Amino acid sequence: MEKVLLKMARQLMGYDEASLTSLWEQYAEIVRRFEPTKRWEEAVLVLSMIQGVRFKNQLFNLHWSEGQTPGEHMPERPRIEAVPQPSDNKPKTVSKPRGKVLNFKQKDEEPTS
Repeated sequence: MEKVLLKMARQLMGYDEASLTSLWEQYAEIVRRFEPTKRWEEAVLVLSMIQGVRFKNQLFNLHWSEGQTPGEHMPERPRIEAVPQPSDNKPKTVSKPRGKVLNFKQKDEEPTS
């Protein structure tokens, strides 16, 4: 099993991110519209592989930009602490989200706001 997964990873690394990313919207749309079919399951895996390549490249670029050498561990970053707000006593984080959250809804469901 591991050999098969590594072979798939090597094949996937042979494609450039731009080519894969151009397919992202197409597969995200299929995944948004759940249907209990093999086509939907395959689309989820394809979307996950595209996301995996994007994640790998972002992580690589982060390590590279911080001047890390191969095998070197990243220094631990300070944790972002929640700061209570006096008005509502709910914690508020300091940083901005860096990713896009997809709202998946059932096929017949109407979008909310």
